Formats: sequence, structure tokens, C-alpha cells
Amino acid sequence: MPQKTPTVTFKNIRREASGDDTPNVQWYEMTTKQLFGDKKSVLFSLPGAFTPICSTFQLPLFDSLYSDFSDLGIDEVYCLSVNDPFVMDAWRTASSIEHVKLIPDGTGEFTRKMGMLVHKDNLSFGMRSWRYAAIIDNEDIIAWFEEPGFADNCPDDPYGETTPQSLLDFLRK
Repeated sequence: MPQKTPTVTFKNIRREASGDDTPNVQWYEMTTKQLFGDKKSVLFSLPGAFTPICSTFQLPLFDSLYSDFSDLGIDEVYCLSVNDPFVMDAWRTASSIEHVKLIPDGTGEFTRKMGMLVHKDNLSFGMRSWRYAAIIDNEDIIAWFEEPGFADNCPDDPYGETTPQSLLDFLRK
């Protein structure tokens, strides 16, 4: 587990309406300092947008429990995946989440620097993130949660250590 979030610049998009219904996509950058600096955050990372556990359980549960995290001093809850900004934007829209902010790690740079990049070729995913979560205070990782069995092409997709309930239990102690 790293002690501090790695320094990375993420590229993301904003969609803005135009007068003629043509999508107006604006590119912008976010740095780890902007995301995690001067605040207390929860970061959870998962193998992919639109995948079953991620879409059915992990993302919606973190979103629905956002106020519980906020009550315990968390300023932001972020979800990171090795997906491009367009996929993450579509997933945000399709998921109807209200509170969790999605971070597209399109190149996998952040995930690699966290030591969590794995091959998922057995599922035709390519390089993806292993499922993990962290509590971050001003870029310092103060708590780490990782699913067991970290391996390339793992035949399982464990989900238990990185549930929102696990992080809430830690914060309540």
C-alpha cells in the first residue's frame, strides 16, 4: 500500500448542451492534488464500469450511504476505474448516482502507481484495477482495504473487504 496518493493528472469530460442538440464535449484535467488535497476522502476502485458487482452493488451502495460518510467527516467519495472518460460519463448517467464522483483512469497510470493494475485478459478486459478502497486525508492514505487474491487473470471477483459498510465500520471505531 502506498503511503500517499501518487501524483497524476486525469483527463475527463463535461457534456454541455448546445442550441442544436449537438453534443458539446469539453475536456478538462483533474490532478490528485485537486481531488485529494485539503480534504478527507474515500476512494474505491473497481474493475470496470457497467460490470455486475460494480453496477449492482458497489457504486449504488456507496452513493446511497454518502450521508453516512459525510456524517463521519468525509468530504468526498470517489470511484475510480480504468475506463475512458466517455465510458465513465455514460456509466454516471445510466447509474443515476447523485453523490459519488467518478474518476476515469483511462491510461491506468494512477492504478499502476498504486500497485493495483492487473491483467483481466481472461475476461477480455485488458489491464484493469484490482478492487480496493482507501480513506485519504490530504493525499495521505490513512486506511487501506483490498480484496483477497490479488492476481492477474484471477478467476474470481471478490467483493467483501471494500464494501461501503467495511469503510464505515472503520470510520466509526
